[in-house]
Amino acid sequence: MNRTKKLISDTFWELLEEKSYNRITVQNIVERCQLNRNTFYYYFQDIPLLAEYSIREWTEQVIQDNCVFGMPEKAIVLIAKELMKRKNAFLHIYRSSCGERLIRHLNELALHLVELYIDGITEKVIMPDENRVVITRFYKCIFMGLLLDWMDGEVSYDLPGFCEKVCEIFAGVDEMIFMTRLGTCNVGAEENS
Repeated sequence: MNRTKKLISDTFWELLEEKSYNRITVQNIVERCQLNRNTFYYYFQDIPLLAEYSIREWTEQVIQDNCVFGMPEKAIVLIAKELMKRKNAFLHIYRSSCGERLIRHLNELALHLVELYIDGITEKVIMPDENRVVITRFYKCIFMGLLLDWMDGEVSYDLPGFCEKVCEIFAGVDEMIFMTRLGTCNVGAEENS
């Protein structure tokens, strides 16, 4: 990534921690970066495009750093910790005209995480494609619901702690459900051979 572009994006995140999205100006950004306006406009047409870029880059980095195959519970907590690091920024974006963009990227993040999780489960269970689609959408909606509830609640509670508790309570339950209701256990099929 270009260092200047990264500097502009990082500065945007810093400013979002301090004030609402609608109060951030190009002038605020270039003054803090010690750049001229032309440099900003070389990389970004306007602040909404900077917001889109920054959210997308953050999402891709979080996926790369935290979504380890086969460890969805840990990934959920790690993603929650990443959100907590910039909780005011996310709240400011969520409340702004760019809120839909944030939700779209969080949806992509949630879908990626759930797909990794379902891939891990379906190594043990034969699951029809139609059931896989339903379960994937269901779990993505649950994860997004947690994130939206946190933002609707003014980011006032400990999201990582809450996610840890959810994972602890439901540990193993979903796998049992998959094996008994939605698919056929591979182990049982092997024993009958």
